[in-house]
Amino acid sequence: MRGASARRQHNDDTEDSSTSSATPPPRASYVRGRADSIGGIAIVLFRLIQLLCVVALLVLSVLPVVHTAQAKGRVSDASLILGISQCFLYVYVSVLNVLSLLGSTQTNIRAFNHASTILAIAWGVYMYRDVWPLATIYLAPEDAPEGVVMWIKLGLLSLSGVIVPLLSPRKYVPIDPKAPTEPPPEQTACILSGLFYVYLEPLIWLAWKLPRLTYDVLPPLADYDQLKNLVGRAFPHMDPLQTKSRRHLGLTFITTFGVEFCNLVAVSITAVIGAFAAPISINNLLLYLELGKAESRIKPWFWIAFLLFGRMFKDVSDQWFSYYATRLDVRFQAITTELVFEHALRIRMKADTEDTSGAGSSGAATAAVGTPADNTSQLDPENAEPEGSDADVDRSATASSSTAIAPASNSTKGKAKSTLEEEQPQGAETEKPAKKETSRHLVGRINNLVTTDLNNIDGLGVYLVFIGVQAPFGMILSMVFLYRILGWSALVGLVTMLITLPLPGWITRHIQGAQREKMKRTDSRVQTVTEMLGVIHMIKLFGWEPRIAEQLDKKREEELKALRKSKLISMSIGLCNSLIPILIMLSTYFTYTVIMKRQLTASRVFSSMAVFDMLRNDMFAVFSMVPSLVDAKVSLERIADFLWNSELVDEFESKRGFGEEEFGTNAVPEDRKDVIGIRHAWFTWSKDSAPSVTPGGPRKRTFVLCIEDELTFRRGKMNLIIGPTGAGKTSLLMALLGEMHYIPSCPDSYINLPREGGVAYAAQESWVQNDTIKNNILFGAPYDEVRYNKVIYQCALRRDLSLFEAGDQTEVGERGITLSGGQKARITLARAVYSEASILLLDDILAALDVHTSRWIVEKCFKGDLLQGRTIILVTHNVALVSPIADFVVSVGPNGRILSQGSLLSALEQDSKLMQDLKEEQEEIRKVEGEIDADDEDKSEDGPAKLATGKLVVAEEMEDGHVGWSALKLFIGNMSKKPYMFWVIYVGSHAFRQCVSNFRTWYLGYWASQYETHPAEEVSVSHYLTVYALLVLLFMITTVFTITYYVYGSMRAARIVHKQLVVSVLGTTLRWLDKTPTSRIIARCTQDINTLDNRIARSTELLVEITLFVLVRVLAIILFSPVFIFPAIFMMSVSALCGHIFMKAQLSVKRELSNHKAPVLAHFGATISGITSVRAYGAQEAFKREAYRRIDKLTRVTVTYSNLTCWIESRITLWACLFATSLALYLVYFSDMSAANTGFSLTIATAFSAVVNQAIWVFSDFEISGNSLERIQQYLHIEQEPKPTLDGVPPAYWPASGQLEVNNLSAQYSPDGPKVLHDISFEVAAGERIGIVGRTGSGKSSLTLALLRCILTEGNVRYDGLQTDKINLDALRLNITIIPQVPELLSGTLRQNLDPFSEHDDSVLNDALRSAGLFSLQEGSHQSNITLDTEIAGGGANLSVGQRQILALARAIVRRSKLLILDEATSAIDYETDTIIQTSLRIELGRDVTLLTVAHRLQTIMDSDKIMVLDAGHIVEYGKPGELLQKENGMLRRLVEESADKENLYKIAMRMSP
Repeated sequence: MRGASARRQHNDDTEDSSTSSATPPPRASYVRGRADSIGGIAIVLFRLIQLLCVVALLVLSVLPVVHTAQAKGRVSDASLILGISQCFLYVYVSVLNVLSLLGSTQTNIRAFNHASTILAIAWGVYMYRDVWPLATIYLAPEDAPEGVVMWIKLGLLSLSGVIVPLLSPRKYVPIDPKAPTEPPPEQTACILSGLFYVYLEPLIWLAWKLPRLTYDVLPPLADYDQLKNLVGRAFPHMDPLQTKSRRHLGLTFITTFGVEFCNLVAVSITAVIGAFAAPISINNLLLYLELGKAESRIKPWFWIAFLLFGRMFKDVSDQWFSYYATRLDVRFQAITTELVFEHALRIRMKADTEDTSGAGSSGAATAAVGTPADNTSQLDPENAEPEGSDADVDRSATASSSTAIAPASNSTKGKAKSTLEEEQPQGAETEKPAKKETSRHLVGRINNLVTTDLNNIDGLGVYLVFIGVQAPFGMILSMVFLYRILGWSALVGLVTMLITLPLPGWITRHIQGAQREKMKRTDSRVQTVTEMLGVIHMIKLFGWEPRIAEQLDKKREEELKALRKSKLISMSIGLCNSLIPILIMLSTYFTYTVIMKRQLTASRVFSSMAVFDMLRNDMFAVFSMVPSLVDAKVSLERIADFLWNSELVDEFESKRGFGEEEFGTNAVPEDRKDVIGIRHAWFTWSKDSAPSVTPGGPRKRTFVLCIEDELTFRRGKMNLIIGPTGAGKTSLLMALLGEMHYIPSCPDSYINLPREGGVAYAAQESWVQNDTIKNNILFGAPYDEVRYNKVIYQCALRRDLSLFEAGDQTEVGERGITLSGGQKARITLARAVYSEASILLLDDILAALDVHTSRWIVEKCFKGDLLQGRTIILVTHNVALVSPIADFVVSVGPNGRILSQGSLLSALEQDSKLMQDLKEEQEEIRKVEGEIDADDEDKSEDGPAKLATGKLVVAEEMEDGHVGWSALKLFIGNMSKKPYMFWVIYVGSHAFRQCVSNFRTWYLGYWASQYETHPAEEVSVSHYLTVYALLVLLFMITTVFTITYYVYGSMRAARIVHKQLVVSVLGTTLRWLDKTPTSRIIARCTQDINTLDNRIARSTELLVEITLFVLVRVLAIILFSPVFIFPAIFMMSVSALCGHIFMKAQLSVKRELSNHKAPVLAHFGATISGITSVRAYGAQEAFKREAYRRIDKLTRVTVTYSNLTCWIESRITLWACLFATSLALYLVYFSDMSAANTGFSLTIATAFSAVVNQAIWVFSDFEISGNSLERIQQYLHIEQEPKPTLDGVPPAYWPASGQLEVNNLSAQYSPDGPKVLHDISFEVAAGERIGIVGRTGSGKSSLTLALLRCILTEGNVRYDGLQTDKINLDALRLNITIIPQVPELLSGTLRQNLDPFSEHDDSVLNDALRSAGLFSLQEGSHQSNITLDTEIAGGGANLSVGQRQILALARAIVRRSKLLILDEATSAIDYETDTIIQTSLRIELGRDVTLLTVAHRLQTIMDSDKIMVLDAGHIVEYGKPGELLQKENGMLRRLVEESADKENLYKIAMRMSP
């Protein structure tokens, strides 16, 4: 330590001495500051060099002027005037150079650019005056008399006007000077580095050294690509709330990004001009060979150089076209993604059903079958900002204050519920909303918009510019060129083109229809997959995997039929691309030779052939882009339909342009500004479901919440909302939050929820994020340890946290899969309590808790200090428990009307059933000491094994290196039953096709060569035209066979891979599903399958085609010029090496790209699934900032991915140009080959140089798209449950009874996890009712899962005499029915939910509904009765939780299993209905049906035939209630003895004893 201090002191002394001896600090600091303001020392040095060059040029210009003036004595001579002008020019430029060093930031940049432009123009003038004459035979340099001075001037101009501007770095100028960001290399790199992407070299070599590039080492995102800057630029034109214009979204796209489109147009024009360097050079070189040196005015080396630099100019233009096009796509995708997300925050979350306007149910408010996902939205105050700087969003609602609604006006007329209006058919006009097609699945639809539709829009800028500018401009220049060398015969070709153009137009119309059909089928399959994964646990518990797989196979087959049709029609477009240019060429040559009687020379044939080839490529590109343009148009219409026709909450709907007459005004009286209340208003779940006197029919459930008088809640007090199941209690909360459509019924109507102090909301269906428990509670609020600990204690979470090894750092997983229903409810409550909100809306949070825990919440939380003085509005069935602390009670009737408000007594007077329920609940409260499970709302023992780190979701796997053969074999090996034979035929047909194509080209040259050796009249034009036409016909037939053969093979592979993926996912374990985010599975089944269908199939086809094209062309070149075998091998080797280096980096970035898409989708899914909570807390801005951050991360990877592609293209095209140029040099100067063969070789070489780059790109795309095959393959090798076997098929009669025998049963959730059941043994006779009780961690739910073999088990279980481990899983689970606490329903009719496979008639289904208590629940209610034809939203979103449990029970009754398991299956049902259900179960179930009931309360299970008491995975007691009560130290007896209702319990037990 002493030595270190001494060294530091020495260093300090050294620094002090060096500072004192240096140049005076003020001067040094000025120089450093000046250099920094310019952009750094390097920029200063380059500008100094330019200044010195200009001064030298000035001196060289002044000296001759002075000498001439002295000699002649006058200034009238033209040369003298020119010299003086040059002097003034260089003086002006030198002044600019001084300003570039001393001016302000903007001034020095402009001065340098201006000076460089002038010097570059001067350089061009000197090149024309003094270099161009050297390329001619008769001209001489105009400044030749100057001698060496001329070359010195030219050198100085080259240095100052070309080299310095190209090599000088650029200064970073931030878009927002107040918030500069770290600039990427592309913003500071010199022009030359930017042209050839040299600034990416460090990243490329880093990728070469490392196994895999990670996100952190990628270049930062440029500020002009950051979303916060793009939003400010684009939203005023695209956001429906900021613009009233409804013009086509494509036009908005063009006007918003007009600068980018202008750049695209400019580089596309330069690319077209550069493309003509090859045909012009070939024409002039062949003319030189045909006519000889005497007839040529320009030396051939000029045309060789023109070929080189012209091709380089075109290639650089192409790369910059790709650069601008990618940036345009990236920006539009980022903007559209954020726009869809922000719009989703405004939509009304009504139930997504057909012909359903809404529902008066608890569940409707929290609608949305979420697509929970990987890295689900997490609000982190430290990471909430987008990269670079402050988000350009409302700063008033930061992440730290997101737990409360931001202050707003006193009157709350904004509603915050989200609705998806019915989707219009694609192509329908927006002015006809009456004919909209209902969008039944909001999350699935939004996922499609930001995945499939955005992918379809990708490249829209390229399509528009190419089809609108580049292709027409290229075709015009082509026709002009052809006219110059072939005369008016070219006009015949033009007429031929115009005549044949309607054919592709006709085919395009069919493509549009086929593509719409394909997208419709794809949407159907994607939605089925999304919903399947949403209820995957139910599917596995019910043993429905084979049937669901069969349904998906049918959807897939329909999709593949549409896809095959689309591809075959697209093939016809490709044939048109090949046929039409050939017809144009044939008609032109026929006219030129037969009608015009002219000779086809090699110079005309091969130069025109190059132009015809360009024309063919342009037409091919146009025709191939048409289907993509159609896709983009359809997708833009779908996005526009979502933006303009989705139903928003009233606040935003009125801003979008609807008048107040449609969305009633909400003028809150001044004396009601601080009141929480509603007066004279109706509320519906949709603006389309206005109240009607006429019933809507059996399928249309139109729920209306009616507030006929004035309803006001008491501020700072406890307010209760009570009523039967489905009455509309939750709807009342949603009305206050603005989630329902407000319809005033009187002039003095109003609704008000003051938001100044913030609002917190706890939904009945608890919404938690895929984050830690702690972060779920904080919800972005600042951490206060004292307050946090109080919340944990008051919400009864302390014991729960002690059960997790990671405590509150435990990840809750998707949808909170690591938590029980009670734990999720208490975490949701803790979030509301922890917030600073003054108003708390709590929706039946006690439903998932037992009496003891509920009482704790009432005593410790509701009466605690954290809620004192805060307004609480609580929906509950636990009236007796909460009524002692209630200050105000609102009773809601069955038809959504207020029965009473005021005291509890007035509510009881209005509702006799409520009085009876209250008495039953009071009895239950008195028995709370008799509860076995003191706070058994927790089922954490039944969750996945605890993790010390708290981490549940595993990181997504990423492969390193190239795509493996095993992954590629998924596609390549499934093309046919005999894949080797398939590929031999396919590759052979392609090779034959390429040989025919090359022979066809050579044959034209052979035809032209006949005019060199024979008189024109001896050349049989008809013969050569006929042979050429036959070659064309052979080529077309081969093409049709090759493409059709491949399409059918690729369809077979796509079908097999999808089937394997579905079977693998459906056959996996529950454990794997719990730790794998659903978004990852959805990505495999949607995005990766879509890549398989399209991109992989196309890239594989192109790879074969391009590879054979290159090989055949190389062989042709070597055949005519054998000496070029070594240059060809060298060029191909260098290209392969560059491609290998490139692929190492590109594959890593592509994998990062794939993995950064999922978090964006995850954020969407998580936000929409909890949109009501997000809006209630006012956390929209925090979630927007998180979206900014995730989208910017995705954009950063996408930009790097695109730039890497441009890097490889620039290098490969350079080598290809050098190869073609060197071949031209050899053929002209060192070969005695004929003009025809020279033209053939040059044509092949130039086409080859163009296609080598394409070959690398295709191979890159093949490898990159193969990443999807890797991702699919990963999910084909996941954990699997035992597969069905013939030996596992049970006898047809099985099961005849519900007899159950369990011997030494042990169970664990994972092979390395602890056992949760230990050697359990018991027997259950057929028809017995068994009650199962136990404390937290006792293993109740684990036992039910073990009986279904959903977890790892040991021991023997016999069901009706057969060992369950010997029976196929699907057979076992089909014959056991479990009803979980949180039931899962499918979208569709109620009939489809009860009988998804149409196995029963309606009478059976209605009997089941009656037995489940639905009919008794609906007695006296006519407004929203549920029938078999009622549409159920995905997840049952348009039903209350209680209604869902009733339907789940009815579904269980329909299955008629011999073994029925109830796991707290009636926890959300009111007491009267619960009693009816329990009675029905005793009566309706057959005598041979065994019933296992997991329960908390003693009264529920005391009338069972036997009771099983579990503790720590062991059976503590098991027997008849009467026998267990006779045990002296028995646990059951001890609990009954301590109960206040022990006499009644003894009576029930004795009655059940024989």
